[in-house]
Parts: sequence; C-alpha cells; structure tokens
Amino acid sequence: MYNYHLCTKRLVLCIDQKSFFASVSCILKGLDPLTTKLAVVADTKRKGSVVLAATPPLKQLGIKTGSRLFEIPSRSDIYIINPSMKTYLTYAQRITEIALRYVAPEDFHQYSVDEFFIDMTDSLHLFSKTIEEFAQLLKTTIYEDTGIHCAIGIGDNVLLSKLALDFEAKHHPTGVARIQYHDVPSRLWPLKPLSDFWGINKRTERKLNKRGIFTIGDLAQYPYEYLKRDFGIIGVDLHLHANGIDESIIREKGEIFKPSISKSQILMRDYKVEELKAIIIEHAEVLGYRLRRKSLLARTIKCSIGYSDGEKIAKQQTINDGTDLTEKIVSVVWKYIYQHVDHHRMIRTVSISLTGLIPKSEQQMTLFDDSTDLKQGIIDQTMDRIKEKYGQTAVMRGTAYGQSGTALERKNLIAGHKK
Repeated sequence: MYNYHLCTKRLVLCIDQKSFFASVSCILKGLDPLTTKLAVVADTKRKGSVVLAATPPLKQLGIKTGSRLFEIPSRSDIYIINPSMKTYLTYAQRITEIALRYVAPEDFHQYSVDEFFIDMTDSLHLFSKTIEEFAQLLKTTIYEDTGIHCAIGIGDNVLLSKLALDFEAKHHPTGVARIQYHDVPSRLWPLKPLSDFWGINKRTERKLNKRGIFTIGDLAQYPYEYLKRDFGIIGVDLHLHANGIDESIIREKGEIFKPSISKSQILMRDYKVEELKAIIIEHAEVLGYRLRRKSLLARTIKCSIGYSDGEKIAKQQTINDGTDLTEKIVSVVWKYIYQHVDHHRMIRTVSISLTGLIPKSEQQMTLFDDSTDLKQGIIDQTMDRIKEKYGQTAVMRGTAYGQSGTALERKNLIAGHKK
C-alpha cells in the first residue's frame, strides 16, 4: 500500500450531463428526459445510422449510444430525431458559464461537449461548507438554469473524480459520489472488466489478462517492474492509476490531458479496405490543416480501424522531427492499413489521432531536407489559403468526388452531424 499522505490531495469534481444530446432535444420539445423515450440519430433517413444519444427510459430497452436506427422498436411512444449541434453547443456553453461562477478559468477543463472537470480546492470555502454540499448546489443550479440533469464524481485527484463519476455517481440516486484515497482498496480494486477502467482499452485488457490480471486489484498488486518492462510508460500509468494515484493538476493541463488533434468517423456503410484511401485523405487534410493553423508538428500518428463486427485494431508510428504535411499523414496511415488490416473484412469506423505536438519553430532545418517535403509544404499552404478565403470545399482532391468520398456530403455538418 502507498502512503497516500504523501500524495497530492485536491477537491476535484467531474461533471457529466446525463444523456446530453437526448436531454436537450427533449427540453426543446417540452418533454421530460427522465420519462421520455427519445433517441438522437445521426441521420433518421438511413436505417444503419448510429444512435448518438438515448434517454434513460430508452436505454432500459437496450438502445444506447452506438446502437443502430434499425434496432429501435417501431413504437408510437418513441421519438427518433436528427441532431441539432448548434443548439447542443449553445447549452454546453451555458453550463460552462455556470461552472465558471465558482472557479477560475485555469481550474476548469472541458473534457468533452458534455463532461468537464473543476478543481474547487481554492474556492470551495466561498460557496459551501463541504464538497458534497457544493456538488448538490451545482447540480441544482445547472438544472434550474438549463433543465439538464447531471451526475458528479468527487475525488482527491482528477483520476478519482472521473472514476467516482463513471462507476458510482451515474448509478447513485443522488447523482453524486466521492472516492478518496482511503477508498481505493475497497471500491476500486474489485472493479472488472479492466476495459471499463479509464484509460484501459480492450487490447491492453487482453494483454493484462494473459498475465493473470483481471481486476484493478490484480493490476495494483502486480509487480511494478514487470509492468514497466512490458508496457513502458503506459505500464507506469497503469500501476499508479490502479492504486488511485494521479499527480496531475487541472491548471497544469499540458501535463494532464496530453494534447492531441484527432478525427474519427463512423462510416454510413461497410467499406472495403481499398475504399478507405479516400477517407484517409479526407481525414489527413483536416488534421494537417489544423496543425498548420496552430503552427504545430505531430511526432506521433495513430490510426484505429473498427471492423463491422465491432473489433478494433490500432497502431502508431513516431516521426522524430514531426510533420504537418497532409501527404506524410496519408503515407503513414495507409501503409499501416494496407499491411495490417484484414483485406477480407469490412470496415465501419476510422480514427486518426496526432500526438506529441510541438511548435513548428522547434523543427530543425538542414541543407539535406527532402525537397519533396518542401514542395508538399508549399502545396498544403496554398490549399489552406484558398480554403480560408473561399471555404473548406473550394478546392478538393479528386477522391472527394468518388463513391467512397464523404467530404462533400459532410461539408454542412457540425462535428460530423446535422446543424
């Protein structure tokens, strides 16, 4: 056991808006999200379209995020609607403004559109006597101002607040749960499967299972040196997190949340491997543009492919000097797909993420720089200027116009969904 008295102890809250998209859609119709069966679907005209959100009553029927439209029972008491992304973002902004009444901006972190962290260590005394009392105050304020119900996890650090949210608060009648360091052995260690734990995917779970590790307690007590040897820096994190240790602080976001740029897509039909090239090019163009706009380079390119049966595979490659070139991203990702993806299986999801971001000013230029890269950089910058002046679809590659391309269809969407 660790001496937790030596660990950083904060008052961190992780707040999640329950079934956010579905709840907002209910409110717009004057319906109660807690009693209404409603699903927000990417495109109600496509039977294979993905469910983006479902209200709690609909979830009780087995319909959840990731389900397909054709799986929803045809019943008069079930609402099926398209997303309204502008409205969702407006509500998210309103909730952010509420949170910022209680903490300084540097103590706030937006984790996703419907989830955020706040560190109340320095400001709790201004609003409540206890952190639990404040959590109820925040829940009530958000509901009264927006009509949105939320769940809140409280922890001694960022990790524990997230785990308190996911494993307890979301299922607790009050919607609030707290996990402290002394709770780790009794409340974290029994948890399984491992992939339910924050930061452990199915692939890592399988590797851990082969070593006889099936619960978080098994992981916490597995020899640290073996985890570090077999998993590298990830093994170090696995060991610390299984013991409830996370020394990150929200106002030091660079160390906590490992900045990245990513783009993912659930395809509207099954794709063959050879059809993916158009999708990869579209994603790489978006990611490259984001890098160049922020004057950043990516040192690591990761690609994740999901087969139509739900299985996923992923691989990453590190580029020593980093890159912001569209063609380089395409080259790395396509090489991985061509060599490692099963050409006999159909593909349904694609995700590319760029990490290890560094300022472009740190790139070392030499007399031996690849002239092809220099030319590609000029092409990318020229296309960027045209798009910024005339719109993102003003200049596009030929693949966008083929049957496999989706950029033209998605040009009027927000975050991949209807406005």
